[in-house]
Amino acid sequence: MKIIPISYHQNGLRYTIRCAEEKDADQLSQIRLKIDGETSFFDRNPGEGMLTPNDFKQLIHTDLQGFNRLFLLAETETGQIIAFSRCEGSSLKRLMHKVEFGIGVLKDYWGYKVGPKLLQASLTWATENKLAKMTLSVIETNEKAIKLYKRFGFEVEGILKKDKLLEDGEYYSTIIMSRFLSE
Repeated sequence: MKIIPISYHQNGLRYTIRCAEEKDADQLSQIRLKIDGETSFFDRNPGEGMLTPNDFKQLIHTDLQGFNRLFLLAETETGQIIAFSRCEGSSLKRLMHKVEFGIGVLKDYWGYKVGPKLLQASLTWATENKLAKMTLSVIETNEKAIKLYKRFGFEVEGILKKDKLLEDGEYYSTIIMSRFLSE
């Protein structure tokens, strides 16, 4: 699916949120790897679960075809991708009503409201496409993200205890959150 690009100006930064295109695959592959190294909030360690540019091209192609899939990115005026988000739905009839949301923002661009703008664009798209539910998972230590999701109407649906083992040797829980869109 596609959205109309939206431009923002926040704290001196101009960026546009738009749908990912196959030409973005090289940059997305590099940025995903960089983001994985900037935070422990994701499931992957740097270098794990690598997606090549060809993998991204296929993913973008698949997402553009599905009514319950959306791949967005945030791009500066100079063409640098600084963040991305995805809504991934299932092709199974019993699960087509919902999507799972995920997001990654380069650390240098935290504080520019890029994450909230990607989330809002995704929620608007999901509502306009009559999807019933958006879900996400977040590690318990990502308090800023949890607060953001709650501000956008997401509620905790469950907790997966000791779900992730991080580099510090400690186990952390994953919080499952969702927002119902058609209520």
